[in-house]
Amino acid sequence: MRFMDKTFSPSPSEDRYIVPGLVRGLRVLGAFTPKRKEMTLSELARELGLSRSAAFRTVYTLAQMGFLLQDPRGKSYSLGPAVLRLGYGYMATRELVEIALPELERLRDETDWSAHLGVRDGDRVLYMLRIPSRMGMGSIVHVGSRLPAASTTMGRVLLADLDEDTMIALYRDRGADAAPGRAVRGQAEVLAQWRRDRDSETIEQIGSFEAGIASVAAPVRDMSGRVIAAINATIANDGSGAIPAEIREAVHQTGRRISRLLGGE
Repeated sequence: MRFMDKTFSPSPSEDRYIVPGLVRGLRVLGAFTPKRKEMTLSELARELGLSRSAAFRTVYTLAQMGFLLQDPRGKSYSLGPAVLRLGYGYMATRELVEIALPELERLRDETDWSAHLGVRDGDRVLYMLRIPSRMGMGSIVHVGSRLPAASTTMGRVLLADLDEDTMIALYRDRGADAAPGRAVRGQAEVLAQWRRDRDSETIEQIGSFEAGIASVAAPVRDMSGRVIAAINATIANDGSGAIPAEIREAVHQTGRRISRLLGGE
């Protein structure tokens, strides 16, 4: 596992945003390989071109945080369980995207609506996948976009799984970020909406966040039943018609299929 080449050693003069201590820590972790699973402090210092004292401070910090394990005799170090937790988080996200992709393509093909996958990032929803309608209709939100959770269908699905204390803490002293149209703003409104959403299998909006766009969303659950992601389908809509029941059902069933493939419901 190589985080970065050992010759990479940016200085503040090269990039003032680089944190040298973090760079050293990542280089220490990247020094371990399947062929070199253990190293002494002297070996790490030599490998990274650091003084023994500089290497010690970095290695000591990583060991205290669980990223390195020290041999009981104090002679060598190896990667610790915290590294595995980081890797698991990455693999879990990658697995989610890989599993959801064909299901969202199927949803798009069945409905001719654009389909998306998102996860919660604080009080935002982060878009992980976008499958555009073949007709070129629907939301123009792109992968990597972070939108106010309380104002979007996927975000509302993700918030609906939180407990009240978490919601209060999340929106304490502020409303949802300003958004176009009739965006939810104050904490009281956010909480009232959250209470309504908690018992809903799907959540829909027509033009309330993005003008001229209809959207319906459903949850994706893990094996514990916790909502770990949301999906939605969107299409251009002038506000004159309701979202068809068959579209709501298609989105709901797609969410359930992805959940089952992840070991959920």
